[in-house]
Amino acid sequence: MTRIRPGALIRACRPRQWTKNLLVFAAPLFSFQLDNWSIWLNAFVAMVCFCLISSSIYLLNDVLDIKADREHHFKRFRPIASGMVSIKQALLTSVLISVVGLTMAAFISVKLSGLILTYALIQVGYCLRFKHEPLLDLFCIASGFLLRAMAGDVYLSPWFLLTVGLLALFLAVEKRKAELRLYQESGVRTRLVLARYSFPFLFRLESLLSTSAFMSYALWASGPSLNGASTSWMLLTLPFLLVGIFRYQLLSDPDESDRRRLIYSNRSSENPEEILLGDRGIRVALLGWFFVTLIVGSFV
Repeated sequence: MTRIRPGALIRACRPRQWTKNLLVFAAPLFSFQLDNWSIWLNAFVAMVCFCLISSSIYLLNDVLDIKADREHHFKRFRPIASGMVSIKQALLTSVLISVVGLTMAAFISVKLSGLILTYALIQVGYCLRFKHEPLLDLFCIASGFLLRAMAGDVYLSPWFLLTVGLLALFLAVEKRKAELRLYQESGVRTRLVLARYSFPFLFRLESLLSTSAFMSYALWASGPSLNGASTSWMLLTLPFLLVGIFRYQLLSDPDESDRRRLIYSNRSSENPEEILLGDRGIRVALLGWFFVTLIVGSFV
């Protein structure tokens, strides 16, 4: 019987990826109902549900990708690929935490349980088939962010939801760019879909998505007159979004990526969470955006 390593099992659940689930707080934050504790409590439970269900998907995905991960320059050190967590342990844990997540969501609302179930079905489809289909793989990734944004149980403007979807597609394209570059350099193809992508095509998508995301956010920030934010003072946050997009594009640039790889071996656009958590420029842009939003909300 394979010995259970709790630390390795937790790492296999990818807790660093849980930062994506903070997006469920967007709805209560942008409704500026800062003193409505029931909304925040429901959002917190929704975040926990997404953490559980997303970790269950990561475990399933790593089991399915175990052979490809063992050929990757740093994915081979993941607990499942390295053998620290057995396939049986990973699958049993995946089933257990998914059941817990769905049960918790059912106690909150039908809407939340529906969103969690939809997320799970899309991601299972992604693991089994959709990740091999060009463009469809990008939309599956973006759908996860949209569903998180919708889980806050507060109305959000269509402009904001569009911004979330476009930014998620932008990050997915940046991820595929990094993976395609690694494939061309090493000859190791960790994803079948990479054979269907090219740099010129991904560059066109990157330009379209970054421009569209900024414009849709600007329309949302313009205020109630455009069915956007509660106040047009949110336009003050535009510079922080622009800096964040520019900074991310700089970090994903091939020449800059080569320079930084010597210092930060795992901090590339192939791992968006490592950039969002580790890069000082991105953190400054996010914190500036967050504090300006709080200041604007305190006066609404």
